[in-house]
Amino acid sequence: MKIVISGMHGSGKDTIADLLAKKLKIKRYSVGAFRRKMAEERGITLAELNKIGEKEQFTDKEADDWQTKIGKNEDNFIIDGRISFHFIPDSIKIFLKVSPEEGARRIMNANREGEKMENIKQAIEMWNERMISDTARYKKYYNLNPFEEKYYDFVLDTTNLEIKEVFSKVMNFLKTKI
Repeated sequence: MKIVISGMHGSGKDTIADLLAKKLKIKRYSVGAFRRKMAEERGITLAELNKIGEKEQFTDKEADDWQTKIGKNEDNFIIDGRISFHFIPDSIKIFLKVSPEEGARRIMNANREGEKMENIKQAIEMWNERMISDTARYKKYYNLNPFEEKYYDFVLDTTNLEIKEVFSKVMNFLKTKI
């Protein structure tokens, strides 16, 4: 079984992917972690890497080749990534969405390295910038918008849900597929 978790920034992709991998006892991959490592190795932030990616395809191509290889060579894994559905077409595709305010609040509270925000206004601005950057890059390189729900088998708005509720709803959906 190949499971793709995609979605908006701050929707819970990482957390749900972690919980599912643990529950299903399958390997877990993260395109976001892969890209953060790419940025770190270059001494820049993820936001800076994304900006470079608007002009230089290598920033996405490395991550895309990595996940394509996983999709072709492995089975029984979960991967969270914005366009993993595109590179692993034989997967079960799950999309988590969230309001900009709630997504920004979650990202701000996660306090990841390179994503430090001083207030919710700044967090919402960063959230919007990432959405615009991601949409522009994927439209330019792949002619698709990863936030269109038509690509997914299951879509869930996590804005007003606790993580255990999101996990329960996703697990209930997956039970219909396995």
